[in-house]
Amino acid sequence: MTAANVALRADGLQVVLGGVEVLHGVTLALPAGRWTAIVGPNGAGKTTLLKSLAQLLPYQGRVQLQGRDAREWTHKARARTLAWLGQNEGGAEDLLAQDVVMLGRLPHQPWLGASNAQDHAAVRAAMQETQCWDWHGRTLGSLSGGERQRVLLARALAVQAPLLLMDEPLANLDPPHQADWLRIVRRHVERGGTAVSVLHEITMALHADEMVVMDAGRIVHQGACADGATHRALENVFQQRVAIHSLAGQWVSLPNE
Repeated sequence: MTAANVALRADGLQVVLGGVEVLHGVTLALPAGRWTAIVGPNGAGKTTLLKSLAQLLPYQGRVQLQGRDAREWTHKARARTLAWLGQNEGGAEDLLAQDVVMLGRLPHQPWLGASNAQDHAAVRAAMQETQCWDWHGRTLGSLSGGERQRVLLARALAVQAPLLLMDEPLANLDPPHQADWLRIVRRHVERGGTAVSVLHEITMALHADEMVVMDAGRIVHQGACADGATHRALENVFQQRVAIHSLAGQWVSLPNE
């Protein structure tokens, strides 16, 4: 993988939280223009890795964003390049849904500047794509968990950043809206974007292009989702309690009897 084809790179990434080392010198390169799923058992360090790549946690080692040290980017330039959707994110409960999504446009606006027609168009397009425009005038606190998640996804999409990082984005979404999310990610990649997601839903993760399998703060495998070696790594990291099978042309994870 050449430098031009790498969206995010980590070298010797080490993270200590509460006096406990969570990531142990992780090194990886995530391809540009692809969707990478990060999977592994509870406590594997998946969220910590994703937050470190997004510059949301202190770390030792080096992270490169589009070939440049992530710490050298200005906050605004990085915010225009990398959009974040976190797990169980809080928010201002009294903000209207459309105002929450408008927060995704802040990296494009001057300091204390007002939103313009382009910002409003981006917000509406993002909310329509996630099917949450119908409640754009409702407060965030009045929404159900699934409705709220779609608003927060719209906020990330409204940034219109080439890199989209998502931690457990399927939380609270019912199966039809999980399928909608899958189509949204695919469209983002088809437009030339890069997506990286932490997922517990292994069958959904197998729809990605690449997979990073983690365990105990280390990467145990990285490869194409369709590769047998990736499937074996998945089965091993979950102690053979799941098995990967082909079903109707798709790879699925089933309990291993």
